[in-house]
Amino acid sequence: MPLTRRCLLTMLPAVGLAAAGIGGARRAQAQDPVFFRIGTGTTGGTYFPIGGIIAGAISGPPGLPPCGSAGGSCGVSGLIAVAQASAGSIDNIRRIQNGEFDSGLAQSDVAFAAYAGEGPFAGEPPVTSLRAIAHLFSEFVHVVVPADSPVQSVADLKGRRVSVGAEGSGTIYDIRLILAAYGLKQTDVTEVYERPEPSADLLAEGGLDAMVMTGGPPLGVIADLARRRPIRLLPIAGPEAEALIAKVPFFAQEAIPAGLYDGVAAEVPALSVGAIWLVAERIAEPTVYEITRALWQKSTLDLLAAGHPRGKEVSIDGAARGLGVPLHPGAARYYAEHAVLSLPTQAKP
Repeated sequence: MPLTRRCLLTMLPAVGLAAAGIGGARRAQAQDPVFFRIGTGTTGGTYFPIGGIIAGAISGPPGLPPCGSAGGSCGVSGLIAVAQASAGSIDNIRRIQNGEFDSGLAQSDVAFAAYAGEGPFAGEPPVTSLRAIAHLFSEFVHVVVPADSPVQSVADLKGRRVSVGAEGSGTIYDIRLILAAYGLKQTDVTEVYERPEPSADLLAEGGLDAMVMTGGPPLGVIADLARRRPIRLLPIAGPEAEALIAKVPFFAQEAIPAGLYDGVAAEVPALSVGAIWLVAERIAEPTVYEITRALWQKSTLDLLAAGHPRGKEVSIDGAARGLGVPLHPGAARYYAEHAVLSLPTQAKP
């Protein structure tokens, strides 16, 4: 895919070693910088800003002073990471698989489904070339309805118009599992396949009964919607949620904190799932080692914490939990050296 003007504006240095051998990365001449493509998500979600921050932090354009010096880069020497917008988890995985992206952000449950050939990847060869760099933060399934809606429970969505996210997003996978847990079939709701921003517009104007979005709160699209029209978040709890967690262990019961959205004064029981950073197996081990090193620099963590509320959650202590796919050997070596893993071997899903 040619780099668009938007991509160029979001380029931030990345990963380059003299003998890095990055399969799929673009190199015009031997001395040119290496471009490393990171699939993020829609511009109104969490992946897009987080991915942009990471891209900037791991990049190391030629000519910058070394890490620790004034204006220096702690990224990987010679590499330029490009954060690219996408439809989300499923889209990122497919584009990693076909070589369009070198890495991408995804939900851990969707990554596991791809690796195992299940869920949205059923009937396809398992995407066993996926590898993980790190667990980053928790995402929450938001089910949004107008404040004056008669819908009080997920079960009440039967017969309603529900935006389940754009084709290629992990949100679709999540909400279909949740609907099934509440006894609803896919055909029991009128599914609308739309990106978050148009979905919010439709809900504000009465063209939808509900919209679903999985992401790390606060989500800007939902915050903006709440300022235009009063909203509620439907709770996902009780025996239905417990049964789903038992079936899909990458889900966890967590509450969306109070006060993040106008009019939502109390915390709302919800389901969370891990957001992980995936990378293609073909990327060389030394390169991914250096990317992992750059990710866990204090300067990177400071940028993440200052740049987005979910960024404060990113910690090396949880880097290898709930990944759903094996660690890339480069990441595994880094974690073994820093006592995050006991052995320098790939973590199993």
